[in-house]
Amino acid sequence: MSPRSRHWQWLLVIPTAAPLLTPFANRIEPTLFGVPFFFWYQFACALLAMVVITVVYLATREGRP
Repeated sequence: MSPRSRHWQWLLVIPTAAPLLTPFANRIEPTLFGVPFFFWYQFACALLAMVVITVVYLATREGRP
């Protein structure tokens, strides 16, 4: 793995830290379609993790065509 591709891995800090912000997310308002903030924030963190992990994987995989 080249040193340049290691820089992409720093993006993995975002989906790791986002769900740990529970003091920020520990509330009911605002709701989204009747779902309290805490629950849709956790769902958004899961989607964010999927996107970031995919981007890092595609940017750092070996033998790209």
